Amino acid sequence: MIENIEMLESHSAECTKAFDKKLKGIDGKRHIILCGGTGCLSNHSTEIQDKFEQLIKEKNIGYKVEVNQVGCFGFCSQGPFVKIYPEETLYRLVSVNDVEEIIESDIINNTIVERLLYVDPASNEKISKQDDITFYKKQKRIALHGCGVINPEDINEALGMGAFKGLKRALSMSRQEVIDEVLASGIRGRGGAGFPSGRKWQFAYNVESDEKYVVCNGDEGDPGAFMDRSILEGNPLAVIEGMMIAGYAIGAKNGYFYVRAEYPIAVNRLKIAIKQAEEMGILGDNILGTDFSFRCHLRLGAGAFVCGEETALLNSIEGKRGMPRPRPPFPAVKGLWGQPTIINNVETLACIPFIMREGAQAFSSVGTENSKGTKVFALGGNVNNVGLVEVPMGTTLRELIFDIGGGIPNGKKFKAIQTGGPSGGCLTEEFLDEPIDFDNLVAKGSMMGSGGAIVMDEDTCMVDVAKFYMEFICDESCGKCSPCRIGTKRMLEILTRITEGQGTMKDLEDLEELSETVKANSLCALGQTAANPVTSTLKHFRDEYIAHIVDKKCPAHICKNLMQYQINLDKCVGCGLCAKGCPAGCIERTYYIPEGHKLASFNIDTSKCVKCGSCMAACRLKAISKN
Repeated sequence: MIENIEMLESHSAECTKAFDKKLKGIDGKRHIILCGGTGCLSNHSTEIQDKFEQLIKEKNIGYKVEVNQVGCFGFCSQGPFVKIYPEETLYRLVSVNDVEEIIESDIINNTIVERLLYVDPASNEKISKQDDITFYKKQKRIALHGCGVINPEDINEALGMGAFKGLKRALSMSRQEVIDEVLASGIRGRGGAGFPSGRKWQFAYNVESDEKYVVCNGDEGDPGAFMDRSILEGNPLAVIEGMMIAGYAIGAKNGYFYVRAEYPIAVNRLKIAIKQAEEMGILGDNILGTDFSFRCHLRLGAGAFVCGEETALLNSIEGKRGMPRPRPPFPAVKGLWGQPTIINNVETLACIPFIMREGAQAFSSVGTENSKGTKVFALGGNVNNVGLVEVPMGTTLRELIFDIGGGIPNGKKFKAIQTGGPSGGCLTEEFLDEPIDFDNLVAKGSMMGSGGAIVMDEDTCMVDVAKFYMEFICDESCGKCSPCRIGTKRMLEILTRITEGQGTMKDLEDLEELSETVKANSLCALGQTAANPVTSTLKHFRDEYIAHIVDKKCPAHICKNLMQYQINLDKCVGCGLCAKGCPAGCIERTYYIPEGHKLASFNIDTSKCVKCGSCMAACRLKAISKN
């Protein structure tokens, strides 16, 4: 039990030494570290760990090697990862079948298994060190501090990497001084709109009340987003520390984590972290011998996208239906159970310990004039290096997509990137050299959002993209206000008609009018931004909408009702594999006579075709095309 700040300093120093010895091999052991993020766990990382432990026991080498599991390494498309200290050799795409070779070659005979090293696509060079891989070179970890390095279920490893040093400094300052430090850092909320966090804290601090609350918004609902989940899985104590600093600053005694139930690994590790902090005396009453008392509580969300909106989230915590509240009053004045409440998302709170530990200047020196620090993105879609990325604000989209992301697979052309999830918009090639920051993305017709970044290539239908996001919004609308409930439904109906070849040019006018109406009249920010994917695709890809309406064609060959499959008679050899695989029976044998030779061929009856694509998959000569 740590009873005061001096005991915390002493114990943290011991943890730092022990952790340093582990990483440098001074303890006389080799340490095998495995990625324990959701992506790698779903790809058999646990089975790989079990195999390591089994072979270590069988070969009786436990005295010189330990196996441990950490959080996400970030480079998800190359997982599962295995990293070996002290050499820091990084193996990627590891399977259970590779474990014995790693044990025999690397652990026992000190020989690197070169076939499991990352191969740089530009130089074809094999790279053994994580920091030498291009994916990591332009990143800077602040919110992701400790992720992929520490065991998230061991508080001593977190202490070894500086956990609660920020809290210790905060407790030596007045509450207003802590808020001033956050204000000076320039940090803006990482959950969407980018409101200055220090100002939000100041509002809550200024309200007189016997009870105040801090809420962590972990209800990450954007399609393709996994930033908050990875932070909670990789270093939950950093978020707890950020919440405690916020609680101290505004005078709150209780904090609530609101995390969606679909994140069982994050939830479990958060529970473990809270329990360990309580057992160590860092959470609870009279923390570190001061008059500050604070407790963390956990509430699970049922997966409603609207509960990412802060007032709907508060309703859900209170046991009510998750629907937005009218504002004002704002939560900082009247929030959870009618008391002053500050709501920050996971990434924002994960940055707070760095600000208090290293100082506001260290944070504000990174980024741009109006967007300080770093931003975590979940980079996905048509990009080679799918994964979790943390870059300084001001990094360009080109650097994000082509340097860190490795460019577009299969030599395809870049078409657009959707930032901000369903609330964001599509940015095209002309914006690739634009710096990433809150205000600049909004000015270009998109937004930062929580950090989803979906890359699209030349084979993407932008009308279908708008329809996809509108389907999501319609499903997730809480239905409280009619502009969102009805307006998004009408937009989806129009988009569906267009993708089915039944649209008219008037539909484009109706889409634009509906977009403005929904934006201007919806109750909450989710409804107000619901039309962004439609307006941005209409602005940058209007020609695709016109092709669907006028030419009755989908240029990307995605919209099924506008596609036709054809057999190239010059390539067809009459093998019949396409007809055998056709579930609709729409491919019939025909004959034609090229240059006097009578040969069998096949023809597709388009009136019967269900456009499943099985004929293309069956044809070995690629004689079937769609247009």
